[in-house]
Amino acid sequence: MHIVAEVVRTLDRIAQPDPNWDAGQPDAATSLAPYRLYNIGNHQPVDLMRYIEVIEQCVGREAKKELLPLQPGDVPETYADIDALVEAVQYRPHTSIEAGVAKFVAWYRDFYLV
Repeated sequence: MHIVAEVVRTLDRIAQPDPNWDAGQPDAATSLAPYRLYNIGNHQPVDLMRYIEVIEQCVGREAKKELLPLQPGDVPETYADIDALVEAVQYRPHTSIEAGVAKFVAWYRDFYLV
């Protein structure tokens, strides 16, 4: 529930357009339009196989995996850069991947499998 409260807090921080934004050399973090996007995550990359392992543990089944080399367009590593969120509302998410996936699986089962 903490994340919801922090997302609501961002509503009080009305985004302002960047008058120096240049379409010829765009900065993905700003815009002429008044909007703001925040990444919400644990600020640490999680290996895909670890993520799958956690899901397997939470659902009690082993995934059927067909491992292939990276495909065109695949991103080898990514993580949520939460610096803008921390700056805006001084909130730093701290839910581990294990706790987050477990809560999601419990919610999913409760919502869809009742």
